[in-house]
Amino acid sequence: MPATTIILGSNSRMRRELLERLQIPFIQTSPLYEEIKIPGESATDMALRLAEGKARSIPVDQREKYIIIGSDQVAHVDGTVLFKPGNHERAVRQLLQSANRWVTFTTAVCLLDDKNKSVSGVEEYHVKFRQLTHRDIERYLELEQPYESAGSLHAESLGITLLENTNGRDITTLYGLPLMLLQDLFLQLGIDFVDLR
Repeated sequence: MPATTIILGSNSRMRRELLERLQIPFIQTSPLYEEIKIPGESATDMALRLAEGKARSIPVDQREKYIIIGSDQVAHVDGTVLFKPGNHERAVRQLLQSANRWVTFTTAVCLLDDKNKSVSGVEEYHVKFRQLTHRDIERYLELEQPYESAGSLHAESLGITLLENTNGRDITTLYGLPLMLLQDLFLQLGIDFVDLR
């Protein structure tokens, strides 16, 4: 039986490092997918749609066995989606909006195999931001520049200093690739990580 190629459909350094923790061979490829916003779409529906769209956009050799991993994260507070800020001013506004509040990070994963079978799931992680001053925010943004991160949060590094509490099953959800959910989805496809090593 030919080996199954695992493809991480993401250009994220953090997702690559998370998947490396599982000690399975994989290749990383950037998705060819435009993240379009749909007005009124829930955070869960958005994350699932984008994760599947990214997985399906990865070019593959149809003669090979493969499983593509697509993932997307949506941050939201009180029903308002906190998109990737893109610049300093929007990041300041997002962090002021998040100060002293609980923010939910909804991360979806989609697995797509060479038979066009897909399985998807969502994991949530909740973080409580400290009461932030303008100085806290400016200092953090100067050092981190998290302008391509949902909610302007780099929790894997200095962003952790902005938080006072967290709640959720799997901390890797916050970092963009929930490994417990990923294992659940692989098992739904009948594959154990141990067999991929």
